[in-house]
Amino acid sequence: MTKLAYLLRRTSLALLVAGLVLAVPGPANADVPEFWSDPKPVDPWHVVLVLIGIPLALFVVITLLVVIPGVVKGERFTPGGQATADQWFGGPRQGTAELPAPDNEESKAGGASGRW
Repeated sequence: MTKLAYLLRRTSLALLVAGLVLAVPGPANADVPEFWSDPKPVDPWHVVLVLIGIPLALFVVITLLVVIPGVVKGERFTPGGQATADQWFGGPRQGTAELPAPDNEESKAGGASGRW
């Protein structure tokens, strides 16, 4: 079988599958059964309120809950953030000055001990 015949066969198979996939949802276009209710149209302002207003209000409330404690403490919110002191949780109180220096070549004190 030549490459052209193989390509035509694959293309026709792909078109057949695509046609079947597009033809199957045809029955979904049926009318609504008679016994189902006919709901009233939804007011556009109600949709705006539910889909935009409520999420926006939640965003504002959460933002205020995060920002207000800092404002009450007197923190300033500046572009680029605030300068903070270095912190080492659980480390020596005096910083690296409290760390022991290595005693000899075998000592593990003094920090990183990477080897090549």
